[in-house]
Amino acid sequence: MTRTRHRPGRGPSARAGAVGGPAAALAGLAAAFAGLAAAEPAAALVRPEAAPLTAVGGAVVDRTPAAVREWAVRAFGTSDKLVLTLGTLVLLALTAAAAGILAVRRPRAGCALAASVGVLGAVAALSRPGAAWQDALPSLAGGAVAAAVLYVLAAALRRPRPGAGRSGGTWPLDRRAFGRLLAATVAASAAAGYAGRRLGAHGAAGATSSRADLVLPPPAVRAAPVPAGADLGVPGLGPFITPARDFYRVDTALVVPRVDADAWRLDIHGDGVATPLTLTFAELLARPLTEHDITLCCVSNEVGGPYVGNARWLGVRLADLLREAGVRPPSRGGPADQLVARSVDGMTIGTPVETVMDGREALLAVGMNGEPLPFAHGFPVRMVVPGLYGYVSACKWLRELRLTTFDAYDAYWVRRSWARRAPVKTQSRIDTPRAFSRLPAGPVAVAGVAWAQHRGIARVEVRADGGPWREARLGAADGVDTWRQWVWPWEAAPGRHTLQVRATDGQGAVQPEQRRGTLPDGATGRHSVTVDVRP
Repeated sequence: MTRTRHRPGRGPSARAGAVGGPAAALAGLAAAFAGLAAAEPAAALVRPEAAPLTAVGGAVVDRTPAAVREWAVRAFGTSDKLVLTLGTLVLLALTAAAAGILAVRRPRAGCALAASVGVLGAVAALSRPGAAWQDALPSLAGGAVAAAVLYVLAAALRRPRPGAGRSGGTWPLDRRAFGRLLAATVAASAAAGYAGRRLGAHGAAGATSSRADLVLPPPAVRAAPVPAGADLGVPGLGPFITPARDFYRVDTALVVPRVDADAWRLDIHGDGVATPLTLTFAELLARPLTEHDITLCCVSNEVGGPYVGNARWLGVRLADLLREAGVRPPSRGGPADQLVARSVDGMTIGTPVETVMDGREALLAVGMNGEPLPFAHGFPVRMVVPGLYGYVSACKWLRELRLTTFDAYDAYWVRRSWARRAPVKTQSRIDTPRAFSRLPAGPVAVAGVAWAQHRGIARVEVRADGGPWREARLGAADGVDTWRQWVWPWEAAPGRHTLQVRATDGQGAVQPEQRRGTLPDGATGRHSVTVDVRP
C-alpha cells in the first residue's frame, strides 16, 4: 500500500490562499474602482458634492478637530484638499484589497465589506450640511456595483472543492484569462466613470455659460483709481491688487460648486425681517452697484502667512438690502444680532448685524477685479465685509441670508471651537528678503505689507537684531479697508541677522509682540525673518 505524504502548505486550502494573495487584492481594487466609476453618473444626476470621495472627505473635514485642521493648513497650505483626497483613496485601496482577499475564501463576507464602504459613503453624504436623502444614492449605487463585481472576480479565482469539478459552483480561470477579465473590468469602469464626468460637465454647462456670457453693469459708485505710490514696485513684493488667480482660497469645498446664475435665488428672512425678499441674479444686478477695494484675510493665517489678498470688488451694499427688508441693527432696537449666510453646499457663516449696517462697504459681491467672480471665489454671489475674518463674513456661493441671534444659533465654525466674533487683528509681514536667504553686503530693501482693515495702517517699523525700531516708508493709502505696502532701506553688514516688523493701526494700537496661534479668533505676534549676509 502506497502512502502519500502531504507537504505542509501544499494542500487545496493553501493553494486557495496563494491564489487569494496579490490576484485577490487586485480583484478588490478593481471592484472598488468599478464602484467609484458607477457612482460618477449617479452623482452627476444628484449633485457633484454627493460623490463618495467628496462626501467622505467632506465628512472628515466636518469632524476634524480645529487644531488638527489648522495643522493641515500650515503643513499643506492650499493643497490640504488634495492631501485629504489622496489619504481617503489610500484607505479605500487598503480596504478594497482586504475585501478582495477575504472574498476568495468567504465570498459573502468579502462582498459585504465592499458594500459596507458604500453604506459608509451614504452615511457621510447624509451627514453633510444641507444634505437631502438623494445624496445617499451615488454611494449606495457604487457599493452595490463594487460588491457585485467583487463577487464575479473572486469567483474567477476560487478553486473548485476537491471532487466537485465544474459543477461545484465555481469557475476558476487561469492567469491569462483572469488578467483579461480584470482588464475588461477596469476598461468598462473607466468608460462608465468618463461618461459620468461628461454627464456632470454637461450639467455644469449652464453655470459655465452663465458666467461666460455675463457682462457686469457699470458701478453706480465707482472706486477711485488706486493712488499713485500705493504699489511701491519693490522686487520681491507682490502687486497692490492681487490677481484673482493668485488670491488665496481656504474653504471646506472639495468640489467647487458651479452655480448657474440664471437659476440662482437669494432668500432674506428671519427675526426682525418685516418684508422677506427673494431675489434673482438679474434683479440683484439691476440694483445700484458699488465698487470698493477690500483686503481679505483668513483666520487660519499664521503670523507672516500667505492667506491674505487685496482686490477690487463690485456688488450691492448689504445694508441697503437689509433695510429694504425692514431689518434694524440691535443698536436701533432690532431683535436679531446675527446674520447667518448659507452657501449652496450648506456652509453657514455668522456675521454681526451691527457690523454690516454700521456704514462700512459690506457687499454682496458679483465682481472681482473687473470680472465676474471666479467659480472658486464664489460665483455668482458672495459676501465681502471689510474688517472681519473670512470665517465670520465671507460666505461664497451664497443662497440664503437669515436673521437670528448668536444665542439661538451657532454657525459652522463656531461649532468647531472658533469665536463668534472675529474682527481682523493688526498684522504686518516681511515679503522681501525671504527667510534664510543669502544676501550681498550693502543696501537691501526690506519690504512687505501691513493690514488692519477698517482701521487702516498709520505706521510700520522695522528693526534688525533686536535694535531700535526704525520707521519704514509707507505706500500711499487706498482707504482704510486695504493693506499698505512698506519699504525700509537697510545697510546689511556681513553675518547672520534677524529682521522684525510691527505695525500701528489708524487708531494708534501697536501690533502686539506676544505670539498666539490662530485659534480661536486669529493669530497675534510680530513677523521676523533671519537672513545671511555674505561679505
